[in-house]
Amino acid sequence: MDIEIRDAAFTDVVGAGVKVEQVATGFGFTEGPVWDKARRQVIWSDMKHDHVRCWSPERGVQTYRQPSDKANGNTYDAQGRLVSCEHGTSRVVREERDGALTVLASHWEGKELNSPNDVVVKSDGAIYFSDPTFGRIREDVGIPRPLMLPFRGVYRIDPSGSLRLLVDDFEQPNGLCFSLDEKRLFINDTPRKHIRVFDVQPDGAIANGRVFGETTGDAPGAPDGMKLDSAGHLYCTGPGGIHVFDHGGHCLGVVLTPERPTNMAWGDDDLRTLYITAQTSLYRVRLKTAGRLTY
Repeated sequence: MDIEIRDAAFTDVVGAGVKVEQVATGFGFTEGPVWDKARRQVIWSDMKHDHVRCWSPERGVQTYRQPSDKANGNTYDAQGRLVSCEHGTSRVVREERDGALTVLASHWEGKELNSPNDVVVKSDGAIYFSDPTFGRIREDVGIPRPLMLPFRGVYRIDPSGSLRLLVDDFEQPNGLCFSLDEKRLFINDTPRKHIRVFDVQPDGAIANGRVFGETTGDAPGAPDGMKLDSAGHLYCTGPGGIHVFDHGGHCLGVVLTPERPTNMAWGDDDLRTLYITAQTSLYRVRLKTAGRLTY
């Protein structure tokens, strides 16, 4: 079994016979997986090779977009349009039906954003994204260049298009996801190795930030990508693999991965397959509890 059990309830959530399978390998730095339900394929970013790739059992690995401007996080909006964070340009972009890219965010108060990293779309159409500095300070996942902003924040793009800074006290904000009822927003902080949770206000702002849980362990890995399953359990990358938390922030156990994980996405028709990006490879694992799509 490819699991580390920390609480007996863990196997009730993920199952007992968990086996992580390598789907494809040979990439540079994988990130940002998302399930394309229209084409029944998984899409992910290969930042080092400036590439967005896709995979399906029928077609294997193919190119989705190249160059990608070092795209990292990806998600879909309610209209089925792909929204991506670009490390190389400090932009959040949306792919239109004809393949053209619309820039949704690139600057804050006249200064370039750091390097938008991960992104999630709320049911009302608002887009929330994290903006750490990784794409400006690391050559493998971005383009080294001076920082324009003195902080690392999380932002909201209103359905009207206006940009709002929500919080700026993170060391490096990274993965984010909403609770099932969208009344809370989870955001992790990679260097601090913890997950914070905020209350979502009626106007879309967030408040009352507090630590929800921590990823612990001696293996390589830290908080990065993050998702919820259909029962509200939170899955977050961390030391050794994917850490699974209950509703109270207690870690039930870890789905162990052969390489340091970066992100994950639910996929397949029953949403019981978790696709995991991990450094040079794409993995998948069948779990007992189904996942959820947010679009």
